[in-house]
Amino acid sequence: MATTANSSRVFIDGIGLLGPGLPNWVEGREVMAGSRPYLPQATNLMAPAGLPAAERRRVGTLVKLALQVGMEAVAAAHADAEALATVFASSSGDGDNCHALCEALADDRLISPTRFTNSVHNAPSGYWGIVSRAVAPSTTLCAYDASFGAGLLEAVTQVKVARQGVLLVSYDAPYPSPLLQARPVTHTLGIALVLSPQASAHSLASIDVALCDEAPHTLPWPDLETLRRAIPAGRALPLLQALASTPLASRVVLDYLNQRQLAVELSPCV
Repeated sequence: MATTANSSRVFIDGIGLLGPGLPNWVEGREVMAGSRPYLPQATNLMAPAGLPAAERRRVGTLVKLALQVGMEAVAAAHADAEALATVFASSSGDGDNCHALCEALADDRLISPTRFTNSVHNAPSGYWGIVSRAVAPSTTLCAYDASFGAGLLEAVTQVKVARQGVLLVSYDAPYPSPLLQARPVTHTLGIALVLSPQASAHSLASIDVALCDEAPHTLPWPDLETLRRAIPAGRALPLLQALASTPLASRVVLDYLNQRQLAVELSPCV
């Protein structure tokens, strides 16, 4: 899909990244550009500072992950978090809470109201509203392994239709055993993009998306390619590699649904 008409261009203004050996976009960009070797390390999650103390104690891995990368992307874009619409995309939701609820049901115990509240698929969106005070529309979706692609397509569409900024947050974390054997997501990874209908001083590139039948792009480094395949949110890593490339890569193909892929066309902000 061409990006020559200004009205059709969507600009990436900020990126957030957190995963094993990828502590943020500043350091992750060097890895994705090939200028720094990838060294797998534990993902360091922080409790969201903007939440009340009681909520900080209750939120789990997935909420911490989504809010951390979302805040990084918004800060990098110098955007107003209150004004951004949001799209949250996760393949499975909060596995820890799902596991705890299954245990409670199996043991015929009462279910914790906090566990139940945090088990819903749009819990990160709700906590984001508390932290950011955003009142713009929010969408939460799931498309199994294609969740990032579905989230990107939704976010780009919203920017074009509503002509307003959108924060896309894609995130996944492992289930505990025995659910892990049925859904083997092995690591925690989150990626966020701030998308805008107009270029700013902080814009990194403009993009457009379209369905295609080409094979999805892979990564040239075995450890990172394993990460891409092991975590649904990791399907975004070829896009981050394209954004980190010098000169900017012009096209990347990402995994999507039903034997179709998602072609992302990139252009410099000129």
